[in-house]
Amino acid sequence: YDEAHVSVGKDDGKSVLILTAERKGNKIISGRVNSKGKKIFKYGRIEASIKIPKTANGLWPAFWMMPANNNFSTNPWPDCGEIDIMEEVGAVPNEVSSSIHCKAYNHMIGTQKTQKLNIGTAESEYHTYGCEWTDQVIRFYVDGKLLLSFPNEGKGKDTWPFYYAFYPILNLAWGGSWGGMNGVDESALPLTMKVDYIRVFQKK
Repeated sequence: YDEAHVSVGKDDGKSVLILTAERKGNKIISGRVNSKGKKIFKYGRIEASIKIPKTANGLWPAFWMMPANNNFSTNPWPDCGEIDIMEEVGAVPNEVSSSIHCKAYNHMIGTQKTQKLNIGTAESEYHTYGCEWTDQVIRFYVDGKLLLSFPNEGKGKDTWPFYYAFYPILNLAWGGSWGGMNGVDESALPLTMKVDYIRVFQKK
């Protein structure tokens, strides 16, 4: 990842944040932004308006959250929790997903809580991806419509580590176990992920 691959530009007549993935020498470099150490929050609603890049094997754009101030040596992944508000892989165009990862529910043991939706225009239009988080439930939305609801089962940290502050991340990844599951097509680069806004709402 490289901050030089995060910029502000114009799209559809408005200023947007642009994350770019491209080849530089013998490396693929891509953009990522997060609010770690700047803006963290516990409970509330977060949403972002995003246009995903065009289809390409190897592509893996995401809007997700990780715990702030976490000591990964004593509270490693997936025990610490991960909230994936939106992910897409280029091998499955226009299919977005929302997922929860924790000790009891994670993809390493095939128990992750995930819901997928093909919205047809994820790569050509802006769509709003959101998450509503309380101490009882985490709900995920696409354009205001409920996609996944994950309740607090009341069984402790193994099923609900979501009781401390998290921070949001926007990134345009390349390859990896999921993004590269059907190989990678470097001829498609450069590619851009565009973000109109990201907003957080909390009760006072």
